[in-house]
Amino acid sequence: MPKRTKRNPDHVQRHNTPTLDNQAIANQLEALLTPALANQQKYYKQLGLRDRVLNLSLMVAAVLTLLWRQVPGVQELTRLLAREDLLWCRATRITQQSLSERFLVFPAELFERVFKDLLPQLQHNWQQRTQRPLPDSVKFARTKFERIWIADGSTLEALFRKLESLEDMKTGQLAGKICTVIDLVTRLPVEVWFHTNPAASETNFEAALLNLLTAKTLILLDRGFYHFQFLQQLINQEVDFITRLKAKASIKVLKVLTYDYSVKDQLIKLGTGRGDAPVLTLRLIEIKLGKTTYSYITSVLDPAILPPYVVADLYRRRWRIEEAFHTVKRLLGLSYLWTGSINGVKLQVWATWLFYAVLVDLGDAIADELSLPFDQISLEMIYRGLYHFSVAYDKGKADDPVKYFAAKENQDLGVVKSIRKPVSKLDFSPFPASS
Repeated sequence: MPKRTKRNPDHVQRHNTPTLDNQAIANQLEALLTPALANQQKYYKQLGLRDRVLNLSLMVAAVLTLLWRQVPGVQELTRLLAREDLLWCRATRITQQSLSERFLVFPAELFERVFKDLLPQLQHNWQQRTQRPLPDSVKFARTKFERIWIADGSTLEALFRKLESLEDMKTGQLAGKICTVIDLVTRLPVEVWFHTNPAASETNFEAALLNLLTAKTLILLDRGFYHFQFLQQLINQEVDFITRLKAKASIKVLKVLTYDYSVKDQLIKLGTGRGDAPVLTLRLIEIKLGKTTYSYITSVLDPAILPPYVVADLYRRRWRIEEAFHTVKRLLGLSYLWTGSINGVKLQVWATWLFYAVLVDLGDAIADELSLPFDQISLEMIYRGLYHFSVAYDKGKADDPVKYFAAKENQDLGVVKSIRKPVSKLDFSPFPASS
């Protein structure tokens, strides 16, 4: 049989034409971003940048249009700029070469600052919504911790190229690595870091993560952060964590808290103490589901603070960050690089996460309107459904995207995920009874 060519699922067939413009969505984006843009005008001038045609305001408008209207490339974006008002900016005729070159050199840190200026407003929006319920494990953990965050890394790949500046680059060249922290409660990004080396391990982001984390934080970690010195530093900073136990780990049981066929909870010593590696005192929770046993370790030693099944359910929700990477890479196109320069890649990284945060805010508003958990809302189907909202808006049948997506007659758009199986009630007991 002939060999199948390897296919990267992060690269799917792209649109050839942009989607429709929509004034209601443009107004919402403008309302959210105008204050953040105004805050950065002074810094823009401090960088010595002239108030030229392709200034901060127009670049942000152009990049957001590229994302939300699924513009297939810079050439098509140039055509749009010449013919349409993009968000808060008037139609402007510029050459494709000028726009391409601007992507190469426009300071990415300006997009980073706009992104970080926007986050407090989105967090405030989240606080104002009270109708959508939180998962039981998250609600329980919020009474013990001020923050519940997830951290993970992902590699960027430049298999598809949107600018002439990339034509001489080797196809398939890796573009670097990002590490992201997501708030499990609000689902908003907290921080994003970029490393130019695509082979960089998560340990390269440990120092930055330690600087970000403060006491009373619970962090859910991928096993890429399974590094004893790092875990000890977290404990020293009064930051608690949950991660998975690696195979063949050296453990010594200190105390058995719960021992049952389906759940085991024990205090353990982890590590051999060889070299400079510390020996950690942790809890090991083992949950048996069917024929599979899942092993978690946490620095929370008191099962009254985090009962065994709460630990397991919280760590299961670490998958939310994988869903975030799926959204920014496949849906919002972070796997398709616009430029070959490191600055340009960073610009795209910040712009994409900025738009992701706006999409999360819209999804949360829809969840609140429907009084449903955020987990039941599909960001992908909201993004794809913007076209249908635009058509309804043009016909005078809709004026609010939240009301439109929440309407009963529009549930065929798939914004609300179907529940495949009923969710069993979570056991909050610190010492689950024998089954």
